[in-house]
Amino acid sequence: MEGRLVSRAVGRALRRFRNRLPRLRAGSPQDSLGEAAKEPERTQDHSLPSFAGGQHFFEYLLVVSLKKKRSGNDYEPTITYQFPKRENLLRGQQEEEERLLKAIPLFCFPDGNEWAPLTEYPRETFSFVLTNVDGSRKIGYCRRLLPAGPGPRLPKVYCIISCIGCFGLFSKILDEVEKRHQISMAVIYPFMQGLREAAFPAPGKTVTLKSFIPDSGTEFISLTRPLDSHLEHVDFSSLLHCLRFEQIIQIFASAVLERKIIFLAEGLSTLSQCIHAAAALLYPFSWAHTYIPVVPESLLATVCCPTPFMVGVQMRFQQEVMDSPMEEVLLVNLCEGTFLLSVGDEKDILPPKLQDDILDSLGQGISELKTSEQINEHVSGPFVQFFVKTVGHYASYIKRETNGQGHFQERSFCKALTSKANRRFVKKFVKTQLFSLFIQEAEKSKNPPAGYFQQKILEYEEQKKQKKSREKTVK
Repeated sequence: MEGRLVSRAVGRALRRFRNRLPRLRAGSPQDSLGEAAKEPERTQDHSLPSFAGGQHFFEYLLVVSLKKKRSGNDYEPTITYQFPKRENLLRGQQEEEERLLKAIPLFCFPDGNEWAPLTEYPRETFSFVLTNVDGSRKIGYCRRLLPAGPGPRLPKVYCIISCIGCFGLFSKILDEVEKRHQISMAVIYPFMQGLREAAFPAPGKTVTLKSFIPDSGTEFISLTRPLDSHLEHVDFSSLLHCLRFEQIIQIFASAVLERKIIFLAEGLSTLSQCIHAAAALLYPFSWAHTYIPVVPESLLATVCCPTPFMVGVQMRFQQEVMDSPMEEVLLVNLCEGTFLLSVGDEKDILPPKLQDDILDSLGQGISELKTSEQINEHVSGPFVQFFVKTVGHYASYIKRETNGQGHFQERSFCKALTSKANRRFVKKFVKTQLFSLFIQEAEKSKNPPAGYFQQKILEYEEQKKQKKSREKTVK
């Protein structure tokens, strides 16, 4: 009876949100927020799409401000500026735009409506992800700050909506927007118009924009896309600052088995960066369930869902989360660097030797790293190598018909692993949506995708060949 009551409570909370956003959801394409979450579908690199270059940078720039409600002392987030204004839209496009614009303010101010004018407020940069019914994703890049002016003021949010996952680059764009907004909203328009007309650069390439600022003259702004595009949406620094290597490995292990994971932190920036980083550790696989970097107050019932999720919750809601009926959840306190709740077996999920390999690799030379790109590669590398060693042989076990359609030979694939510990792990992993969706894509493709993961597989196979050759020579 208690379980049914909880389920109904969760359903009611999520239905209220669904009524506001009939076709937009925060999370994976298959996880309807209007239901207590369904299974599957693939997302990534937590799952943002990978872009070769040439697309437009963004769809909208919005300013979201707090406006006092007609009754009571609460405030309601409202869009007070939009660029560009869309005209001559078809009816379906117009309805889609209205739904999108109705959803965004809630995620710009996920911490509720109880605000008061302030004289000081630390600016925060964070992001959210909205998934449409067709599986397409829109990312909201947000900068929340106190606008310039005398006396107490309410914070506002600059929000750029884009289909592109590249957080470092959009953070720089927000810097430019903020700088211009201090002068006048009118100064933002030519900069964003120039950005809108520019093509998104290919990995490693730079686009340069010319922009005029009153009293400063013409400025040239260079926006460079990281060379390694599979990590361009993430920054591991916050995760390393908040947690020990052993804890990060346990979070990774929980995510690999598609468990429920909740991150708690004070700041929106910390939550956003850490949850993106945790999901990025799964590369080349993609989190396929509910995914909300910062859960709005009205959606806190998400933590009661029976299906897997990865969500971020502000520390102010810690007690509410702790009081919620939850089963088999990993609750991570990023402020204290502790696990408040856990299943208990997180240290035993991964094969011991491979777990030690990850730990050793993470600890080597970490203090010598200078740039975020170096840190990202250093942290991501051992986890990619883990997947290379456990499932990197997948392509050899896809049997193809004459028409090119592939069929994965799961039993033979698992048997090919000589290590019993590795085999035990892989037998569990092949049952996850992470692996199933990856293999479905591989079955459709006649050749393995020529990406970073495939490159590491080939390097590993070459190393094994060289090792065998050396061993023969010694004999």
